Amino acid sequence: MNAVDFAEIERKYDVDAASVLPPLQDLPGVTWVDAPIEQSLDAVYYDTADLTLAAHRITLRRRTGGDDAGWHLKLPSGVEGRGPDERREVHEPLGSDPELVPAGLQQRVRVLVRDQVLVPVVRLRNQRIVHVLRGETGAVLAEVCDDSVRADRLAPGPLSQDWREWEIELVEGTPALLDAVADAFAAGGVSRAGYPSKLGRALGDRLPANAPAAPPAPTRSSTTGALLLAYLDTQMRALVRQDPLVRRDDAEAVHQMRVATRRMRSVLASYRDLLPGGLATALGDELQWIARVLGATRDNEILHHNLARLLSSEPAKLVVGQVGKRLDAYFTADLTAAQVYADVALDSPRYFRLLDALDALIADPPFTALAKKPARSVAPSIISRDADRLRKAVRGARKVPQGPDHDAALHEVRKIAKRLRYSTESALPLSPKRAARLVASARLVQDILGEHHDSVVAKGVLLKLGMQAYIENENSFTYGRLHATEQFRGAHLESRFRSAWKSFPKSAL
Repeated sequence: MNAVDFAEIERKYDVDAASVLPPLQDLPGVTWVDAPIEQSLDAVYYDTADLTLAAHRITLRRRTGGDDAGWHLKLPSGVEGRGPDERREVHEPLGSDPELVPAGLQQRVRVLVRDQVLVPVVRLRNQRIVHVLRGETGAVLAEVCDDSVRADRLAPGPLSQDWREWEIELVEGTPALLDAVADAFAAGGVSRAGYPSKLGRALGDRLPANAPAAPPAPTRSSTTGALLLAYLDTQMRALVRQDPLVRRDDAEAVHQMRVATRRMRSVLASYRDLLPGGLATALGDELQWIARVLGATRDNEILHHNLARLLSSEPAKLVVGQVGKRLDAYFTADLTAAQVYADVALDSPRYFRLLDALDALIADPPFTALAKKPARSVAPSIISRDADRLRKAVRGARKVPQGPDHDAALHEVRKIAKRLRYSTESALPLSPKRAARLVASARLVQDILGEHHDSVVAKGVLLKLGMQAYIENENSFTYGRLHATEQFRGAHLESRFRSAWKSFPKSAL
């Protein structure tokens, strides 16, 4: 059975034993209220020993009783502008082992949990009375729950608590109904709960502080260190968002996560003097490793798609032999190996330690004195240095005769242009217009030469498959045609690059 994923919007209120619900049928838009339903719920909450999930406002539980028994994972909505009332909730079946967290739910939190073990931290037993609020058509607008809770913190320092609370969860109703309920409760002296969740209250003095918020957006008056830190934090948050999707084979997430790792590696290299000796290089090497792991799958899929499209554009009478089948077999084998490698890498201690190191750098950067200087006096020279490297690489590539070495030189130009693009992105707050122009120019060079590199790789694959077909007594005519087409495309792309380079900005910032 597949996981069920939906948005949950709810509010909780503290009440005492004498509190009485107001007339719910008088709420605006409510036509009638179903007869109350009593439920006995028993839930065990899981987290790491240091409560990593709780620090990120995530709850993971296995609950029996009621009409939604199963494993429940609740996460922040992840959508900008959504308030704390809204979260995403993912359900999976109970399963046969009460201590085995479903793999699908583990994947969604692995980037935070890493190689820590998920263990029971709280048990909640809840005697619930459910009041279903319906609209004119009979649609369920919301559910109001009257909960009498017994909470047992399991370890360390066992703690037992009892309390009563009211909870309203929207179903098909609007946020206006939530506000109307709040007004009705307030009229009776009932206020919002002091804890974000039942789990938070049950943890008591062990409830961890929320995960660190993003650093303030840099301005023209920021230090160079603040400029770097803000950029790294943005990319790290992007990586954390994409990681669960990558584990579910989302191709676009693979691309976005790889871009985040490349951005971090690039700015660490450009701003390396802000960190003590070797740290930027060490982190950069690990970021390069995970980017290559992610890139193997995506590059394979893109190359396969491009060659299949190229083949389909050929006249049928010029397609000789089993070209399509050979292409499919070649890329399927490579794709399978790349996916297995990526799955293993994302669950490896090496990857988790990289995440730990990046977290530590962002939380408490060991900056050098240079990081304390104003960004407007340091960043322009860093970007000018990257721009000079690019110009030098272009001049060098021009001197290399056509052939594999020339292609390699152009690929190096692409990599340096990419680094310039990302380092300039980090400095956008200092000079938005000039920086944006330089970013766009560097990206154009990167994109054109990226296509050129794809064409170089495609020619290598076609040559390999054509030779294999020849050895196996199959006509290799079509491979030669496709190779010639790619050769022409590569020459055209190089011409486009030369044209784009003529208008490349003469100065940086």
